[in-house]
Amino acid sequence: MKKLSDLKGYYIFNHSAVKTCLWLKKSLRDEGVCYKQKFYGIESHRCLQMTPALLCNQFCIHCWRPLELLKDFKGWDEPEKIFEESLKAQKRLLSGFYGTEGINRLKLKEAEKPNQVAISLIGEPTLYPNLPELIECYKKHGFTTFLVTNGTNPEMIRKVSPTQLYISLTAYNEESHLALNRPSKSYWERILESLRAMKEVKSRKVIRLTLIKGVNMDEKALDCFDKLIKIAEPDFVEAKAYMFLGYSRLRLKLENMPEHKDIVDFSKKMERRGYEILDESEPSRVCLLSL
Repeated sequence: MKKLSDLKGYYIFNHSAVKTCLWLKKSLRDEGVCYKQKFYGIESHRCLQMTPALLCNQFCIHCWRPLELLKDFKGWDEPEKIFEESLKAQKRLLSGFYGTEGINRLKLKEAEKPNQVAISLIGEPTLYPNLPELIECYKKHGFTTFLVTNGTNPEMIRKVSPTQLYISLTAYNEESHLALNRPSKSYWERILESLRAMKEVKSRKVIRLTLIKGVNMDEKALDCFDKLIKIAEPDFVEAKAYMFLGYSRLRLKLENMPEHKDIVDFSKKMERRGYEILDESEPSRVCLLSL
């Protein structure tokens, strides 16, 4: 039977974890950068990807992460401890690259001193009760902070102040929420409340649509997404393809992964509803839009 320790590539400490992402590794080899660098100006090789909550209240069909392996823990760590441990974890995960050919050594040295944190690795970060203080801790040390949430905890959305706040949507109504997000109970009203709360947040705001071919890309879904987005009034919308990776392959098929052309076509349909396509990244199969 698999255990939490089988999460290869993850550096785990109590209820938190760090993992170097694909685009950090590509950037170290000068083979490309994450769409977040292209869209928002952060540096991929200096981005620390982490979570303060190795637990989730949803088991989304599209999630490639091993949520099936999450377990209980003993007590919540203080924000400063999580911050310090995350830096140690990043440095340890990067140490092996010194023996790898083709690595940009200047970038590698810079990567050991990250200045951007993506609080989005696995689980639902708003379940960590001291998340506002953790974000402030990173900001105090010169980090930009990107927080990604599933929107099930509106009280926390009202408390946090990251550089950039994401609400990630796959479902477009309560029926699809139950089928696609597979929550422990229906959180749809709380997601709607989070969208309303997002409108008042002072941070830069993004709605991310995770699009699954044959599941949530038809006209009905598009009409519903449009209404949800206009509740939150975000600065940006990301229309992003579901990727056929990891544990999601147990629940979906390869044909459910949209091509970049599918994402562009979907985004052009959004343009007809008053949105504007600002940019796109074909390797990540994502378009950036604004209202």
